[in-house]
Amino acid sequence: MTDREAIRHAYLAEGNAKQARKRVAADVVLRDMAGQVLLVNPTYKEYWDLPGGMAEANEPPRHAAERELREEIGLDITAGRLLVVDWEGPHGPWDDQVLFVFDAGTLTAVAKAELRLTDGELSDFGFFSTADACRRLRPDMADRLVRALRALEAGTAEYGERHHS
Repeated sequence: MTDREAIRHAYLAEGNAKQARKRVAADVVLRDMAGQVLLVNPTYKEYWDLPGGMAEANEPPRHAAERELREEIGLDITAGRLLVVDWEGPHGPWDDQVLFVFDAGTLTAVAKAELRLTDGELSDFGFFSTADACRRLRPDMADRLVRALRALEAGTAEYGERHHS
């Protein structure tokens, strides 16, 4: 590296160190052959959730969702197209966050029967109709699920922002 390249690299590294960092979460919509949606029941939350979780440092959101499914229910999938991107404003002790929801397709009856809890972070999982899923999810997650299913059907993606007071 030349001196000029080293100076430029140091300048950019300093800028990178000062820029804001975003928390990133990635979930999936995974259905069974009857069209029911998979939900998981985290031990550390009061509501059920879409499968997925937080991305690790420098991990692409799609990979984070795939990794979380492998870790939590032993499912090795390739996440499909993007359905929803949401920005969640800072609230409580949390900084803002960007959330991604990907289509994970439809499980065959055989693949569904092979699902197992493989992580202590979950107490249960199940497939539910949209209405039943929405009753189990936190209201903002229920809204995200409905929007993801709408985007799936329409062949589009949706963007949203949630500001907290």
